[in-house]
Amino acid sequence: MSRIVYVNGAFVPEAEATVSVFDRGFLFADGVYEVTSVLSGKLLDFDGHARRLERSLAELDMPMPMTQDALLEVHRRLVAENGIEDGLVYLQVTRGAADRDFAYPPKDTPQTVVLFTQSKPGLADNPAAQTGLKIVTLPDLRWDRRDIKTVQLLYPSMGKMAAKAQGADDAWMVEDGVVTEGTSNNAYIVKDGTIVTRHLGNEILHGITRAAVLRFAQEAQMKVEERAFSVEEAQDADEAFVTSASAFVMPVVEIDGAALGNGTPGPIAKRLREIYLDESRKTAV
Repeated sequence: MSRIVYVNGAFVPEAEATVSVFDRGFLFADGVYEVTSVLSGKLLDFDGHARRLERSLAELDMPMPMTQDALLEVHRRLVAENGIEDGLVYLQVTRGAADRDFAYPPKDTPQTVVLFTQSKPGLADNPAAQTGLKIVTLPDLRWDRRDIKTVQLLYPSMGKMAAKAQGADDAWMVEDGVVTEGTSNNAYIVKDGTIVTRHLGNEILHGITRAAVLRFAQEAQMKVEERAFSVEEAQDADEAFVTSASAFVMPVVEIDGAALGNGTPGPIAKRLREIYLDESRKTAV
């Protein structure tokens, strides 16, 4: 069955959805995006994703294309019309279509706004949560404004493919001797009961799931340190995990061939995954 997608104010079958070849998202990666998870037909952390969208747009001198309430209604309609029980809603906003020029087009150029769904039955029951991920490390060669959730995703895509070529599941990126983040997730280690994750800054994405997980960890009386950590420190950790909107909390069991702990998902990662899913379902819209 063809999906219904949203393109510039219209809900249309995906085969009829088109965007101009002159769109700046296509020509310059001049756009931002968000991905919101859906469980049992409801959106997780929608307010956080909407706020981050507004921030990303502001950093690129672009306005919000619609109010948060209107955006929520578009999400809900797509979820309903496509019968999404478990899955994702992808949103992309670009500066719009204009003749190719490095200079921004006039302020009144209509933005391009696209949303579509992906059905992922059993999203919260990913088998990888029981076995854990194997991670390799790569140099972080991205631009320096990773806090803006832009559509510039070529290097993360290359990183995932490099990891798979080495028989791993994903990659963590390293800059100046310390881990920044994963290709599409925030990275954490656990040592002697303390959760360690990179502090916020321009070097990493300000993860919506990250914020929720750290809040839940502190509410559960877990110790958290926000600071950089090295690959060697990660390999010596008791356990590790990543967080993202689609993976929630996902344990890591190996880094560059070094097994963590006993090579199985650790207790803190497993507990945080349970807490995150339980609490997020309660506030889902």
